[in-house]
Formats: sequence, structure tokens, C-alpha cells
Amino acid sequence: MGKTVLVTGGMGGLGESICTKMADAGHQVATTYSPHNNKAQDWLGRMQAKGYAFAAVRCDVTDHDSCQQAVAEVYERLGPVDVLVNNAGIARDMTFRKMDKGNWDAVINTNLSSLFNMTRPIANRMAERGWGRIINISSVNGCKGAFGQTNYAAAKAGMHGFTMSLALELARKGVTVNTISPGYIATRMTLAIPKDVMEAHILPQIPLGRLGRPEEVAALVLYLASDEAAFVTGANISINGGQHMH
Repeated sequence: MGKTVLVTGGMGGLGESICTKMADAGHQVATTYSPHNNKAQDWLGRMQAKGYAFAAVRCDVTDHDSCQQAVAEVYERLGPVDVLVNNAGIARDMTFRKMDKGNWDAVINTNLSSLFNMTRPIANRMAERGWGRIINISSVNGCKGAFGQTNYAAAKAGMHGFTMSLALELARKGVTVNTISPGYIATRMTLAIPKDVMEAHILPQIPLGRLGRPEEVAALVLYLASDEAAFVTGANISINGGQHMH
């Protein structure tokens, strides 16, 4: 039976793949989009043309009240959320020496504080119903660090601390909480990296010798959201082509 899925940042490259994969499996899907996103209706139109009727709610994931309102709207339109995918994220890369507080706060608030803001109004209701899936999209760089990413790596590493602790609290309630840590995935953001940098510095780090595909990550989300994944909780699952093994 289809579940109700809420994906934050679902209009980005990876988010879109997660939304379509979940819909293809028979789930009803809602996505949040940033208040700064003036192309949300265009995206919904493109998806509609492909046969996807997604619900979309405006939400600033860094703002607690905005998240409360967005979740309330999803509950009103689609019913209780069964699966929450915390996917929204940004990068503001620079060396620590050059990093100012604004760029630190923006990344921590969007990538980490958003987990509290989005999960808080949903987790207790999942526990009351005795079933739920919370899936947090982190990054390989949260596991191994990366030059120029103290803010991003700190936030992405923090996501898994959140995952493990919440997984312990919800384990007896039928709610699992897991982290997925993708490596370099072929999204618009990654494909914007100059070709010479990609070929000289990034691809040689990946034993499989290629970028990951968004649909490969989405398939892992689909599995973790399933009944069959009920015994997986508190895990950090790497999907990075062998770039970092731990």
C-alpha cells in the first residue's frame, strides 16, 4: 500500500530523483521548496507533463515556524507523513581562514538545524502510529572531511549523530532512522565542476571510475523506506563508488 512521503529540497537534482522513484513505487509525494525558489511552478509543470502529481509546499528549512506550517499543510493535503527524507542542503565552500560567520551559519542551519525543524513535528506522530521512516541525506565528506568544507563537513557529520541518537529513541516505536552518505553524484551542481578538475582530481579518487547516478541513491532511499528495511536503523550507508570505505 502506498505511503505518504515528504522530501525536503525535492526540486534539486538528487531530490527530484527521490521524488520520482518514490512516486513510481506507488507512494504519494510532497516536496518542500525554498521561499527564494521562483521556478517551483515550472518544475511542478514539468513533472506534471511526465505524469507526476507532486504536492509542493513553500518552506524555509532553517526556520522552525516555517517548517511547522509546511508539515501542517502536508498533513492537511495528503494525511500523516509515513516517510520523511531530509534532503535539503547547500554548500558555501571556502578555507576556514576565509570563512565568515554568515557562511558558517547558513550551512549549519540549512544542513543540520533543518533536521530538528522538520523532524520534530513528524517523529512523535510516527511513533504514535507505530510506523515511520526518517532518512537523512548526508555526504561522503561528512565521513572523511574535505578541504574548504569545515562548515559543510561539520553539518553532514552532525546529521549522523542526530540519526544514531534518534534511532535509539524511536527503535521500540516501529520508526527507523538512517543516514545515506552519497559521494560524487551526477547532479547539476557536480556537473558544473570544470572538466579538467573532474578528470584530474575527482574521478581518480573513485575506484569505480565514474560519478554516481541520482537514481542509484533514490533506489537506496526507496529500500530504507520499505517494510523490508525494518531491521535497519541507526545506520550510515555509503554510496560513493568506493571513494571512502569505513
